[in-house]
Amino acid sequence: MHDNLKTDIKDLTKQELALWLNDHDIRSFHAEQIFKWIYIRQADSFHVMTDLGKIARDLLSLNFSINRLDIKGIENSEDGSRKYLIQLNDGRYIESVLIPEKDHYTLCISTQVGCAQGCLFCMTARAGFIRNLSSGEITAQIRDIKKNMADSSLLKNIVFMGMGEPLANFNNVIRAIEVITDGDSGFKFSTRRVTVSTAGLVPKLFDLGRNTSVNLAISLNATDDKKRSMLMPVNRKYPIKKLIEACELYPLPNRRKITFEYILIKGINDSEDDAERLAKLLRPVKAKINLIPFNEHKESDFKRPSDALVRNFQKILSDNGYTTIVRQSKGRDISAACGQLGAGLNRPGD
Repeated sequence: MHDNLKTDIKDLTKQELALWLNDHDIRSFHAEQIFKWIYIRQADSFHVMTDLGKIARDLLSLNFSINRLDIKGIENSEDGSRKYLIQLNDGRYIESVLIPEKDHYTLCISTQVGCAQGCLFCMTARAGFIRNLSSGEITAQIRDIKKNMADSSLLKNIVFMGMGEPLANFNNVIRAIEVITDGDSGFKFSTRRVTVSTAGLVPKLFDLGRNTSVNLAISLNATDDKKRSMLMPVNRKYPIKKLIEACELYPLPNRRKITFEYILIKGINDSEDDAERLAKLLRPVKAKINLIPFNEHKESDFKRPSDALVRNFQKILSDNGYTTIVRQSKGRDISAACGQLGAGLNRPGD
């Protein structure tokens, strides 16, 4: 599976690979061919890359590996979702979730082992933060799960909504997005089909918009600082006013909107007043809203509100002119739903 002594070639950008080839007297345009072999043709060895000369193939084999992730288990939900338990090179674990839509799939990928954000409603936070994933470990989730699918052409969307805070691993996420959206020799996803979700690391928001044109999703979950700081400690550093100001300045591509994710928790943030305040709060931003009824789990005392209350909350937002979708999280029966990933993984002694 792994060669610990060599650099995984997936940790290099195409430009870095081109420079390396150039330094080793191999013409740099071969970087394009190598990327096609890795990401499109799913090559596991440099020796199958028949459009490269033998000297180049031998040199690549000597210096690089093409690692596969170690998929330790796959759980299948009754709704068709699949949760992949993945062991990394250092023995740590992450999870990725393949989610069925009407006529395609969305893959939810992780960016960190654990998470440092400490959000009260999220099970990933319980494990704490262990380390960032490399760009190669991020893209490998897509590459290896595509190989595991019966028809990988049905994978249409990538969402950075798995374990970890993507903007806290900014450089590696940007490098991974480069491969994901590379239309020539990467995974060829349109930027419209890729979404990065953040708890609201304000300084990195503008950097994201400047470096890429993927979709942005903000995990909001409350309309006042006291409540949001209780639910999401990041709010103490970057309160709602700063977050909304950053969203106003965010360089959105034509006709796109920022998605605000709002987890509805019974008795905490689900009142009609909360809905009215949310409508007012987002007025300055080009916004659409995803309502996510809380996914109950044994690590939390929070409860899910009634369906009638969720519908009423949605109606208030819709009446205020917002596109508002209630996201019925899939994979709840296998702890693969929003906020349920990674509890119990990566604890000392695992």
